[in-house]
Amino acid sequence: MKRILEEIITYQQLLVSLKKETMPVEVLKSFPGFSNPTRSLKQSVASSEQGIIAEFKRRSPSKEAINLKADVMEIAQSYEQMGAAGMSVLTNQRYFGGSLEDLQLAKSVCNLPILRKDFMVDPYQMYEAKAYGADAILLIANALPSEKLEELAVLAQELGLEILFEIHEAEEIEKLASKHIDLIGVNNRNLSTFEVDIQQGLDMLPHLPSELLKISESGIQDTETIGKLIEQGFNGVLVGEFFMKQKAAEQNTNNR
Repeated sequence: MKRILEEIITYQQLLVSLKKETMPVEVLKSFPGFSNPTRSLKQSVASSEQGIIAEFKRRSPSKEAINLKADVMEIAQSYEQMGAAGMSVLTNQRYFGGSLEDLQLAKSVCNLPILRKDFMVDPYQMYEAKAYGADAILLIANALPSEKLEELAVLAQELGLEILFEIHEAEEIEKLASKHIDLIGVNNRNLSTFEVDIQQGLDMLPHLPSELLKISESGIQDTETIGKLIEQGFNGVLVGEFFMKQKAAEQNTNNR
């Protein structure tokens, strides 16, 4: 996974440098969405019983096909109807089959706070996220040095975007000051083996700042696990593959 992460970060940096030439920040600032007020993912999770952030993704580096025919508008509406606290939209095309247009479309058909989930490596992406309608962005502790994480976090907050800060080990919480974090995401996936262990995330709970909202991520495959995580002290969960596979199964049933 670390090798994959390094590959993705290198690719993102190249992609961003090309985007800066074709769509400068000044153009992004002219987008209608750039001046729109944002919705608070933090408040929505805090006021929700299970704090479910439902994710939209067609595939991933570990799963080439999750739901390749998924309709983002249809799924955004179904997530809102089921009572999700927020929606996460993968905007990385090469590795997850997503796009910024997916984010834009999701925002246009539901009232949920939308998290732009991508590998954020450059200030340009903060402006991009705001322009396309994101309410929050993901920062991955393992992906960048502390100085870069802080630079991106400060700009995101200036633009009115909230921050989900994702860690894989408890020590990584020290890479970004709590004042820059709206939600702390604990990823249950081991970056060395790519295996998922829910207990790994639970073991980190006592080491996290008590004032931060805590989100469990990865490997959540049933409602029983969601209940257990909330009971043990998480404020919410980010669930993608489980919901997307359910939607794929429904589509297959309806097409028969």
